[in-house]
Amino acid sequence: MRETSFIEQNKDKWRELEQIIENPRKDPDKLNDLFVQITDDLSYSRTFYPNRSVRVYLNGLAQRIFFSIYKNRRSRANRLFTFWTDELPQLIYEARAEFRLSFLIFLLACLIGAVSSAMDEQFATVILGDAYVDMTLENIESGDPMAVYKQKGAFGMSLGIAMNNLFVAFLTFVMGAFFMLGTMAILIRNGIMLGAFQWFFIERGLFLDSFLTIWIHGTLEISAIIIAGAAGLTLGRGLAFPGTYTRGQAFQQSARRGIQIMIGIVPIIILAGIIEGYLTRHTETPDVVRGAFILSCLAFVLTYFVWYPRHKARRGFAAPARETRLTASREQRIDFRSIRNAGELFSDVLVFYKMRFGRIALTAFCTTAIFSFVAFFTGTGSPSERFYFPAELFGTAGKIGQFFVNEKIPLLPLANVLVMSILAYVVFHSLARLDSGPQPGRGQRLIGFLKVMVAMAGLELILWGNGSYTPFLLMGVIALPLLWGYVSLREETNAITALGRALALLGQGYSKAFGLFAILLIVGFLFFTLADTALAWFFLDLVTWVVHLGEPAMSELSAVVLTFVTIFILNLIYAMLFIGGGLLYYSLREAREAPALMERIGQVRLRRSIRGLDQE
Repeated sequence: MRETSFIEQNKDKWRELEQIIENPRKDPDKLNDLFVQITDDLSYSRTFYPNRSVRVYLNGLAQRIFFSIYKNRRSRANRLFTFWTDELPQLIYEARAEFRLSFLIFLLACLIGAVSSAMDEQFATVILGDAYVDMTLENIESGDPMAVYKQKGAFGMSLGIAMNNLFVAFLTFVMGAFFMLGTMAILIRNGIMLGAFQWFFIERGLFLDSFLTIWIHGTLEISAIIIAGAAGLTLGRGLAFPGTYTRGQAFQQSARRGIQIMIGIVPIIILAGIIEGYLTRHTETPDVVRGAFILSCLAFVLTYFVWYPRHKARRGFAAPARETRLTASREQRIDFRSIRNAGELFSDVLVFYKMRFGRIALTAFCTTAIFSFVAFFTGTGSPSERFYFPAELFGTAGKIGQFFVNEKIPLLPLANVLVMSILAYVVFHSLARLDSGPQPGRGQRLIGFLKVMVAMAGLELILWGNGSYTPFLLMGVIALPLLWGYVSLREETNAITALGRALALLGQGYSKAFGLFAILLIVGFLFFTLADTALAWFFLDLVTWVVHLGEPAMSELSAVVLTFVTIFILNLIYAMLFIGGGLLYYSLREAREAPALMERIGQVRLRRSIRGLDQE
């Protein structure tokens, strides 16, 4: 083909590519497809027009597209800004039915609480507790009904309230996984408590004072709980109404949307805690000022969460909401050679978990046996003295620290490192085999296992802290030891080099890593609640029906059985996190170095060169 004909045939396409590149709202995935086309033309021009200007032009155009995909895509400075201005309002608008349902449930529950308190004087005592009611009555008699907000220092109170409100909102959200019923139950419970609490002051002639005090922080706080309820209903909708997807696939979609909504209310919850700690205590502030502040908070909530999403919808959203990509076929495959977002990586985690569940479950069972041996055959004290299981919802989750640090079992941290190392090695080795990566010989497997153990010791060090900050620290840094372990095994390098490599990969993809492990830890928490449900105690009761022992012996047997069940569930969660760390490696490596893309470019050049030789 003559050069002029070649240019005439493709110039419109090249002009369109230039316009797309210059568009600030370009789609990275579309650019990826266009990059393949332009490299195809570039290869052709290198074969037939090596010394012509068209080759130089196409080479420059390919470089610009490459930069747009693999530089801007992984370091978008405005991504945080567009999340608040575009993505979150769009998600809120698309979940408007869930928002309405959450608000109506909470409002109805408040009315039930207020009416019940009006009809029964003891209702508030039952709902709020004797201690709180007695304390409030003493404050009323002393002339300061709102003294409860002045008992602690401002900073400590703000921190404690923010942590508690984050937990309540998180609980409201995750309980949506029980087909939305859990979220509805928590909304009803909190609504009844609010209604009873407010009526408690109304019947004592303190409506105005209580309203102007409580709702200074309550406007944002209660709004956040309602929004968390909407996120929980969004989460559970995928399970309750999967539509054309399988239930698991629909849950992946709805979980991603719900988590994004939850991320949007975290700053509001923290701000509400700061307001309650620093501002609510100043009950001497003029009523007009407090009322204006409450109206300002209400105006913000109504503007951003009600009016703005509708306004954006009328004008048209810039792009459709990003979905987790799912294949339509029953047999899903994992893509190791592309850049994946957090939602897509989460989908791949579930796919791999399903593919290797038998091996993962067997390994989890064996490692649970190892943990149980160390837990009950070393140290001091009876099983019931070593591990305590509160018979209440989330009781075991609240005592999870005893499985990492236990003064009666000094060898427990070492047992945890061994258990996590075995699980991680099995998962990482399976991932590397699926990727057709290098397979170590028999002599190298022990060395690979020891490298993984070094990384798992780092993870155990985080868990060993066993403080109230540990869950937040874990969510923030868990990606590092998991990447560290997989890099040392997959790239067959020493532990120090692997750590540097993991830091380099994580440095340019931390937001993606944080999003992925936030999702995995939330799902893991949901799964772990199985150890706290009545179902676990039901199976324990079955054991008591079969094994007839005295009460002391039965108490010890219960501790052993519940420990084994809890650790087995925990090991299954570990495996899910390890899969996430391994898959994250491929996405971060592709974003940083683009090995798969460069391989495709080489294949395109080879194919075009061969065609040119054939034609000549």
